Amino acid sequence: MANILVIAEMSPDGKVRKSTHSAITFARNAGGTFSILVLGQGAKAAAAEVTGYGAQKVLVCDDAYLANPIVERFAPTVAAVAKTGFDVVAVTASSFGKDLAPRVAAKLGAGYAPDISGVKDEGGKLHYRRPVFAGNAYGNCTLDTAVQVVSARQSEFSAAEPSGGSSPIEDVALAEKDPAADRIEFVGLDAAKSERPDLGEARVIVSGGRALKEKFAEVLDPLANLLGAAVGASRAACDAGYAPAELQVGQTGRVVAPRLYFAIGISGAIQHLAGMKGSKTIVAINKDPDAPIFQVADYGLVADLFNAVPELVTELKKATA
Repeated sequence: MANILVIAEMSPDGKVRKSTHSAITFARNAGGTFSILVLGQGAKAAAAEVTGYGAQKVLVCDDAYLANPIVERFAPTVAAVAKTGFDVVAVTASSFGKDLAPRVAAKLGAGYAPDISGVKDEGGKLHYRRPVFAGNAYGNCTLDTAVQVVSARQSEFSAAEPSGGSSPIEDVALAEKDPAADRIEFVGLDAAKSERPDLGEARVIVSGGRALKEKFAEVLDPLANLLGAAVGASRAACDAGYAPAELQVGQTGRVVAPRLYFAIGISGAIQHLAGMKGSKTIVAINKDPDAPIFQVADYGLVADLFNAVPELVTELKKATA
């Protein structure tokens, strides 16, 4: 049975990101035991958020040197902790996790399985399932190194719920600094601020395509506001300037799996489907009855979106009045 080290990701406000809960779910599914490592400035306070998830212990490295998201500063400590008896290092496949994991693997001389969507223990050996060919097929792989590094897709591992109890908290020392970190300068964090849920954590997402043109926000915002949803976009809509790049859903954007996904004016190109077809329920609105999006949609409406979406908002308001 594997002993797994889950790496928690902290947000700029000093809290553990919800994306970390997907890595905890991976650890639970893999069997064995797991601990959680929280690193960053203010990590001591943040660690209290994850003590109720069944970890053997919560390890904390609270240091001002880790104040900024420079993974070259985090990797040495993660690798040092991993060498203290852990078989697997697990991160969520967020931008932070994807940046950190290969650096940790290099320091450990470890095999690395990125973007995994499933895990099972067969005869004491972990088998990882991961998408290939933009999610059109899946492959299974095993790693033969003493320590393994994996990144778990947030869209495939649901967020873990507290399991009760309270894991003990232990401090760990900051490892010797990596000279590579001295060549990195943190200039600033230019993060989009929104009252809407984060795309990766939203239960409902309303996404729009290029067909919305300059009316992208005018059409989608009322529906998103009514549902408390995040807003997403196809790559075509982002490339055309109708939506900011951080809203892009797809193979080269965010991979999401909400409970409810609206695809409005989105044809359903394979790159977009790769980022959202794991959604629990998909609703598509498109005037083209042959649009590929209808092949994956649970509910489809062939209609002019400029009429259908306002009518949908009106009817929802009536139903919730």
